[in-house]
Amino acid sequence: MSKLVEYRVERGGVAVVTLNRVEKRNAINEPLIKELREAILRAQDEAVVGVIAAQGANFSAGLDLNEALARATSAPPVKRFRHSWHEVFDLLARGPIPWVASLQGAVVGGGLELAAAAHVRVCDETAFFGLPEGQRGIFVGGGGTVRIQRIIGYSVMADMMLTGRLLNSEEALQVNIVRYVTPPGDALEKALILAERIAGNSSETNWKIVNVLPRINDLSHDDGLFMEYLTSSMQRSPDSAERLREFLSGKSKPLKVTQSEG
Repeated sequence: MSKLVEYRVERGGVAVVTLNRVEKRNAINEPLIKELREAILRAQDEAVVGVIAAQGANFSAGLDLNEALARATSAPPVKRFRHSWHEVFDLLARGPIPWVASLQGAVVGGGLELAAAAHVRVCDETAFFGLPEGQRGIFVGGGGTVRIQRIIGYSVMADMMLTGRLLNSEEALQVNIVRYVTPPGDALEKALILAERIAGNSSETNWKIVNVLPRINDLSHDDGLFMEYLTSSMQRSPDSAERLREFLSGKSKPLKVTQSEG
């Protein structure tokens, strides 16, 4: 039996985690979540940056509705535990390494919630984005009320949920769901290029960007500034001093500034 989630480490210490439930448009069920959790934890141990991608024409059609129907028609659980999606998507969003999402085709419902847990999102021109839970009689359950709403705002998210509106790649770029749009089939290569660039950063700085920065966003103005002061005053690693010396001496490589596609 083929794995529902594939894993490999590519150039520059970049882990590529790939959804592989193509016959179901990579719909997310509990077995896939379990394998995704294992792959993310492995990437945290073995890589410095991760890429989340998917086989086939679609990134993910979201929640497996057969599984949702089974839950809706079964007795409520005796004990309530943390939602498995919340746990796994948090491993992605606030773990020790940054993640880049490569998106194509359907990125809807839980698929969009998964993509929103990544720190940088790339899509190709075939991608479309939606939150169809309102038309299915259910509600978002993979952290979308927190992550997606913070990315696109209440107004856009409410419109998508109430009307079932789908956003194309250009509309997704306008509302910050994605930061890069590529021609069809090129999203993964762009994601790998970005991941390699991120891998060249200080690992300490990458950690602060994916862990401290979103928490500062949750704080008041004064508390945010205080948290920034504490973070910037932390003892820096020898790598930081070396990078500063290289820059001041003119030995560091200049950044290539390129206009994002789209």
